[in-house]
Amino acid sequence: MATLFQRRRERATQTERVRERRHEGFLRYAGFRWAKISGALCLLVIAGYALIDVTPRHNGGSWYGYTLGTIGAALILWLTALGYRKRRMTRGAWSLKAWTSAHVYLGLSLIVIGTWHSGFQLGWNVHTLAWALMMLVILSGLFGVIAYATLPRVLSANRDQMTQMQMLEAIRAFDRQLHAAAQPLPPEDTAPVLAALDEGPFAGGIGARLSGRHPRCATAAALARLSTRRGGGAEIDRVIGLLSQKQAALARLRAHLRIRALLEIWLYVHVPLTFALIAALSAHVVSVFFYW
Repeated sequence: MATLFQRRRERATQTERVRERRHEGFLRYAGFRWAKISGALCLLVIAGYALIDVTPRHNGGSWYGYTLGTIGAALILWLTALGYRKRRMTRGAWSLKAWTSAHVYLGLSLIVIGTWHSGFQLGWNVHTLAWALMMLVILSGLFGVIAYATLPRVLSANRDQMTQMQMLEAIRAFDRQLHAAAQPLPPEDTAPVLAALDEGPFAGGIGARLSGRHPRCATAAALARLSTRRGGGAEIDRVIGLLSQKQAALARLRAHLRIRALLEIWLYVHVPLTFALIAALSAHVVSVFFYW
């Protein structure tokens, strides 16, 4: 009996481990394997910089600088392959999760590799431009990592098992009820309700979507105006109740759209900066080999 209990316990433990591996995020992949590799690489670069004697001083044109520059350039080109890699689904050591983990941590290692490659000699030239673009790409990538590590849970909690189409349908349903409920009201009370009905759920532009602020929301304005009439009759109270429900539904949809925008907007910065980095890197390499 004890043996049977132990076997069941072992199977339950193995099942739990399998579930943990399946739900393991790309940052924690394989026990932070790529974080450890990246950290070791950075320590090796720093130790080499400290122990290797370069005359008159470390710079990008020394043999050590060329070595770090070659490693950095190869890493940058390899990191750009993630977009292509996403289109191919495989498992194992080079699954998409493993590749993304390597992309993040090796990308961070470029801060050390690129900076130590320069020998801390930065100025107003194409070489520093390449370094600055590299840092901007890394910073935008960090924002993406933070977004993907935190926002999906917030998105799921906000949705409460509703799809975007269901949120939109709920708002349309309130609009239909508001249109009917506002008919008996006098013109001065009907006007703000009609303005709320004319306002689309996507109004406000990209700025409002990213900030989550909608100071010109017609529904909020109508609710604020009619709330002063609360208790003035069953018809006005019904309209106020419907406006409150619509405002709550709008807040859920806008929060959903804002989180999705934050998950996607960084790519519109990260990708163009990456292409600019490759162009500056090419100019940097050409100028080094042909003009130095």
